[in-house]
Amino acid sequence: QKAADQGDANGQANLGILYARLGSMYDTGKGVPKDEAKAVEWFQKAADQGDAEGQVNLGFIYAYGKGVFKDEAKAVEWYQKAAAQGNAFAQSSLGSIYAAGRGVPKDDVRAYAWLNLAAAQNDANAAKQRDEIEARMTVEQKAEAQKLSAEMFARMPKK
Repeated sequence: QKAADQGDANGQANLGILYARLGSMYDTGKGVPKDEAKAVEWFQKAADQGDAEGQVNLGFIYAYGKGVFKDEAKAVEWYQKAAAQGNAFAQSSLGSIYAAGRGVPKDDVRAYAWLNLAAAQNDANAAKQRDEIEARMTVEQKAEAQKLSAEMFARMPKK
C-alpha cells in the first residue's frame, strides 16, 4: 500500500491485482460473505489503478447489472480499457457487443477486429463468432477489419 501511495508503478499494479482478487471473492462468496456491492467497490479500486482484471470485471458487472444498474456504455468503456491491455475476455465481449449493437452502433468491422484478437489468444468461441461475421462481410470490410485488428494489436503492451 505504501509503495502504491507513493506512486510506485509495481506497487500500484500489485495492489490492483489484490483489489481485483478481493472483488472476485466478494462476487462469488469464496472465503467471505457474498456481497456484490463490496465486489464492485474492490473491482473499481483495481480498475482505477489500471488493472485489466478489475477493468474486465467492471465491464461484466455493468453489462449484466450485477450489483449496479445495467449500463452498457460503461461496460464498453471498461471492456475497452482491459481489451487494450490484451485481455481476451474483454476483446471477445467487445466483439459480441459490436456484432449485436448493444450500447454501441452495430459494427461488423469492429466486431471482427476485436474477435480476431481474442481468437489469436485461443478463444474458440471468439474464433467461431468472428468466422460467422466474416461470412457476411464484403472483401473491403474484411480488409478493413484485418487492418484495424493489426493496428489494435500493435498498440497493445507486449508481454
